[in-house]
Amino acid sequence: MNGWAVLLWSFVAALVLIVVGIFVALVLMGRINLFPSAEPSIAPTPEVTGVVDTSYTVLVLNATGEDGLDVQMRETIVNNGWDADSVSYGPAGEQGFADTTVYYVSEADELAAIGLADVIGGAEVAQNDFYADPNDPEQKQLVIVIGADRSTAAPDDAETPSE
Repeated sequence: MNGWAVLLWSFVAALVLIVVGIFVALVLMGRINLFPSAEPSIAPTPEVTGVVDTSYTVLVLNATGEDGLDVQMRETIVNNGWDADSVSYGPAGEQGFADTTVYYVSEADELAAIGLADVIGGAEVAQNDFYADPNDPEQKQLVIVIGADRSTAAPDDAETPSE
C-alpha cells in the first residue's frame, strides 16, 4: 500500500510543477500581467446634432449642370416644414462642386445648418460669409450648393466603351 501512495504523490507533485512552470512561462512572456496598471479611459466625443429651424430662409444652388436637382431639393425642404416662400433655388455661378454643402454665416447658425443637412439626406456643413446678404447682415439664411455627389448624369469627360 505504501508504493501506491508514493506513486500518487509523485503524480500530484509532477502536475503541480507543470502548472507552476506554465504559469511562470506565461508571466515571463508577458501574456499574464500580475500587476496591471490602470489604462486611461478615453471619453467619447459627443457628436453634434443639428436643430431643424424652419425660420431660416434657404437658397438652393445647383452646381452640377444637371437640370432639376435644385427643384427636387427645394421640394424636399418644403416637404420638411419650410415655407415655400422662404426657399428659393437656381443655378450656381460655377459648376464643379464635388460635394453637396450647406453654408452658414455665423457660428450661431451652425446647428441649423447641421439640421438642414440632415433633412436633405446628409451633406457637408461649412461656415462661409460669401453668401451673406450685404444689405441685411442679420438675415438668417442657409445656402445649399448641390455638388456632383447628387448628380445622376455621367461626367462629360467620361469615355464611352466601344462596341
